[in-house]
Amino acid sequence: MTDTPLDLTVTRYIAASPETVYKVWTERTEEWFAPKPYTTKVVEHDFRAGGRSAIIMAGPDGELPLMEGVFLEVVPNRKIVSTDAYRVGWVPQGPFMTAVTTFEPEGEGTCYTATARHWTEDAKQQHEAMGFTQGWGIVADQLAALCEAVDA
Repeated sequence: MTDTPLDLTVTRYIAASPETVYKVWTERTEEWFAPKPYTTKVVEHDFRAGGRSAIIMAGPDGELPLMEGVFLEVVPNRKIVSTDAYRVGWVPQGPFMTAVTTFEPEGEGTCYTATARHWTEDAKQQHEAMGFTQGWGIVADQLAALCEAVDA
């Protein structure tokens, strides 16, 4: 994947196989997806192109709106691409980003990369102001801890 000027990216080395990282990412999302004290409720994850991605995140002040989109590409153990530009059935909605997540073998572990690709500079700046680097970094660390415990 080539970075564009509208990308925000977090990368982590995870001392677990790509298969483990992918499995934890897809099967244990509620345990790592939101920075604590926020929690995540997966409404639906249909891991196929065109499948629904729907999550509710709740924080100390109550629930946040439903985050809904579709998966564009799913390559087991290697890549997941999703966007909020559509709801299931290719129904357009106000786009904010496309998320590209990769699980690349690196030595005995995995190079995990999560990229938020934005349509506009304003959307990118809004995401940065929301705390992208800290928030996505925290969830990458939470994911790594779960994966490394599985492979320990």
